[in-house]
Amino acid sequence: MEQKRIQNLPLGTSDFSALRLADEIYVDKTELIYELASQKGKYLFVRPRRFGKSLLISTFESLFNYGLKEFGGLAIDKLWNDEAKYFVVKLDFSEAKYFSSPEEFSQRLASLIARNFSRVSFSYVPDSAESIFHQWSDWLKTLDSDSLVVLVDEYDSPLTSCLDQKELFAAVREQLSKFYAELAANERVLRFVFVTGIIRFNEVFLSSEFVSFTDLSLDPRYGSLVGFTRDEVEGYFENYLEKAAKPLSISRNDHLKQLVAQYGGYCFEETGSTKVLAPWSLLNFLAYPSRAFLAYWFETGGAASLLKCLKTQAVKAPEEFSKEKRISRSELLGVSGSLSDIALLTQAGYLTIKAPEPGETFLLDYPNLEVRRSMARLYAEQLLDGRIPGQVGAGPIVETLSEGSLEFVVFVLNRFLSAINYHKHPVKDVATLRAYVQVYFAAAGLDVIEEPEDINPRNKLKVKAGRREWIFDFRIVKALKDTLEHNVDTDERMEKTYLGDQGGQKGLRRVKLVFSTGARQFVQWLEG
Repeated sequence: MEQKRIQNLPLGTSDFSALRLADEIYVDKTELIYELASQKGKYLFVRPRRFGKSLLISTFESLFNYGLKEFGGLAIDKLWNDEAKYFVVKLDFSEAKYFSSPEEFSQRLASLIARNFSRVSFSYVPDSAESIFHQWSDWLKTLDSDSLVVLVDEYDSPLTSCLDQKELFAAVREQLSKFYAELAANERVLRFVFVTGIIRFNEVFLSSEFVSFTDLSLDPRYGSLVGFTRDEVEGYFENYLEKAAKPLSISRNDHLKQLVAQYGGYCFEETGSTKVLAPWSLLNFLAYPSRAFLAYWFETGGAASLLKCLKTQAVKAPEEFSKEKRISRSELLGVSGSLSDIALLTQAGYLTIKAPEPGETFLLDYPNLEVRRSMARLYAEQLLDGRIPGQVGAGPIVETLSEGSLEFVVFVLNRFLSAINYHKHPVKDVATLRAYVQVYFAAAGLDVIEEPEDINPRNKLKVKAGRREWIFDFRIVKALKDTLEHNVDTDERMEKTYLGDQGGQKGLRRVKLVFSTGARQFVQWLEG
């Protein structure tokens, strides 16, 4: 009996025609694509990097260029009946992101416009007295109504590349605004415009020429337009899931739960109900399952440079790692002005919508373990001035918590804490101490368990390592002569409420740790 060939993974394929020709797996998004492409419209769509925006742009390009030629067997095959011929122009603004002056960017932008529009008969005369925008606008006016499709990928790439250079950023913004202003002035000829990017820069998109643009970024209808839902992962990657689960001797369902916890959890729409997995991480994992759960999305670049551009020290501070974060709808969209750091992190995918709250506010969190642990490593390196815990003698914390004695646990914790740059990151209070230890644990890949909200013991931290669970109760003293008896509040009611029936659980260890701000280490510890 002939066995059906397993389709290849579309790893790194962002061209729709190439993907279909190679018979790679295409997660069918064409029903949503039809809803957009069947209408005359201009759209903005913001999503994090490596989420499939370029493939989406390429899919629109194929549809408007060739109709249903490359869509056999997909949902749109039974829906699309537009047989008109269009001028289709795709521009990738990442091609114009390398420049050092406003003049150099103007040249790159002019070249990008001239090169791509020349494919549909526009002819640019570089030595003319008229600018590229005047020549291009004159050409646009010669076109028939509803005859032009414009697809823009990574519109924000030039802006992001100079985000920390105020004057250059303003000059680039002005040039980009001219481009979109000419499009708006020639709206008669536009059949469909679709613009993608990572960051929603309102300095460009709140200008008058974009009043008629529809921002799809928070629209619940398009929460899964890019990224893979859990159902899509199960339906399209079944063979790869089974193959990856076998070496681990676990069921496919348990393995899928691990994948969702590791790479899922992203929510881009305002109801907080549609969750997707990061395509880049998932596809890399399924292609190389023996490598286990690596941080594929996070390690493709962008995190370190993004943090350099953040404006407020509060967001950069490691003690912010585990704090609850909220953002209003207007702040997330930057309606009142430039984007806040929290909005920037959310749009870029380092934070995500967990749930809507009253007053048009969203509760935010890290989307998954990949991002949470990677951000913890980033914060740990900040605490240690660019070093990693292993370089300061605090590497084996996972093994230590799994198998070591309490004394050795304290020894390793003190190696980490004593290596922190206290000038930049002093231990100000119990909350700061707890946050630093949590960063250390999370950076090592440990499962840090949040305490119940109704009790709110801000001095406690629960962590699981192997078969052991630890509950640490942190306290701070100034002088070495202070003792547990004088400085630790032994509230038995609180202890019983917090621990529940776990007090007699095998492998559960309760520890009170007293930190001296003078000695900059734990000076006393008591188990039980």
